[in-house]
Amino acid sequence: MAFWFLFILLLGLATYLMVQRSVAHITRTPVWLLWLVLMIPAFLLSGWTLIYGAKQPPPPELILWSVFVCTVLYWVLFQWGRQVPRDTQTEAQAQASESQPTIQPTPEPIVRPIEPTEETQLRNCFPWSVYYVQNIEYRPQSVICRGQLRTKASNAYQQIKTNIEAQFGDRFLLIFQEGFNGKPFFVLVPNTQAAKQTDTPRRNQERLTRPGLALMLLAATLITTTLVGVQNAGVTLPPIWQIGSLFKLLSNPDVLFKGLPYALGLMTILGIHELGHYLTAKFYKIRSTLPYFIPVPFFLGTFGAFIQMRSPIPNRKALFDISIAGPIAGFVVTLPLLIWGLAHSDVVSLTEKTRLLNPDALNPKYSILLALLSKLALGSQLTAKSALDLHPVAVAGFLGLIVTALNLMPVGQLDGGHIVHAMFGQRTAIVIGQIARVLLLLLSLVREEFLVWAIILLFMPLIDEPALNDVTELDNKRDLWGLLAMALLIVIILPLPQAIANFLQI
Repeated sequence: MAFWFLFILLLGLATYLMVQRSVAHITRTPVWLLWLVLMIPAFLLSGWTLIYGAKQPPPPELILWSVFVCTVLYWVLFQWGRQVPRDTQTEAQAQASESQPTIQPTPEPIVRPIEPTEETQLRNCFPWSVYYVQNIEYRPQSVICRGQLRTKASNAYQQIKTNIEAQFGDRFLLIFQEGFNGKPFFVLVPNTQAAKQTDTPRRNQERLTRPGLALMLLAATLITTTLVGVQNAGVTLPPIWQIGSLFKLLSNPDVLFKGLPYALGLMTILGIHELGHYLTAKFYKIRSTLPYFIPVPFFLGTFGAFIQMRSPIPNRKALFDISIAGPIAGFVVTLPLLIWGLAHSDVVSLTEKTRLLNPDALNPKYSILLALLSKLALGSQLTAKSALDLHPVAVAGFLGLIVTALNLMPVGQLDGGHIVHAMFGQRTAIVIGQIARVLLLLLSLVREEFLVWAIILLFMPLIDEPALNDVTELDNKRDLWGLLAMALLIVIILPLPQAIANFLQI
């Protein structure tokens, strides 16, 4: 019970930060009020658990109606507090008010927008045979150029970008996007990064990677995940504030080694996932931080790892490659670890305690991929009445599958959201994200373990920051890889069909 309420506390904190970051700058509605509306379903679920206990699940109608009512109320409160006038928005910001924000305003530092007297120079940057400019709109922090595209999108963007840089230097970033009418348009926005690089000493710029901080967080996460691994192995640890007793216990190599297989397995999967993002970003010359782990002395021992990209993504090709590199790299490492761990796991009988997230009695049929890998690793030992008592490495591998699946969800700023954006464009990606959220919510009625994640996704913004050239489409090879990534998501989260289970005799 204490763990559940700790989870609600962390969920509330994450939700508050998400609301503050995503909508606080475009609505007058207080952040705390929007946060409260989002958290009502979780509070109702907590209240039910407190009154009736975890053994009696809440009625699905309670969750569905609370989610529906809170979604409508959130939208009403958000629209009621809208504070950005339309005449001060760029076209992309105007689309944001209609569920497709594409350019985030950056008020500091303010770079002087283009002067009307410079319009001739600007028009000369758009050859009529490449992009015929019909209208130029001036906004406080952008210039929008509308017209007709007369050549391939990739060629047009590159040529006009070269012309803009020749005329105006690095004053502006050139963004190429597609409007609701299907016609592409160009937007010039102040290059605040260039201004910061001019004003910031070189020694401060070189602190972007912070290797000392990355190593410190890595070491701290190794300690916390080892502690969790020791507890998972059945060792009772003293409270964390009893440092002397805790250190004495962990100084025993036999106790310490019980936690290392889980810790090293999980950190390897998470680290390789983020390294996939990091190295691909470096390949495209995008400034990014090193992977940073997030240590916590409970739950899984970590809240994962992350990198931050500090420069814009040039095109949808780069967006796709960076986004898919993490899940694919993590999955490639997860697969052998999980198979080895499953081969060294114990087969136990199905009981009432057998659940998706119970490593002591895991029903492999809750996931298509997990069931196939379990049958591959255990063979005839696995029957229709079998569950798995997972080896610590298998626990890490199973969590790696979950991390891969959650990141591949095609919603907003998750890796899967970036992937479908790169494949289909911003408008279609929003529709796909909405459908995915509803489908996961429906799946949570069958597998209640997905309910919390379904609620989180339901309130996660569907928007995704665009690439500079957000018009040029991907090649067929990348489209195929994107479809394979979505197929991987499906075989991880969907339960094994009974027909296949009968064929495999599990």
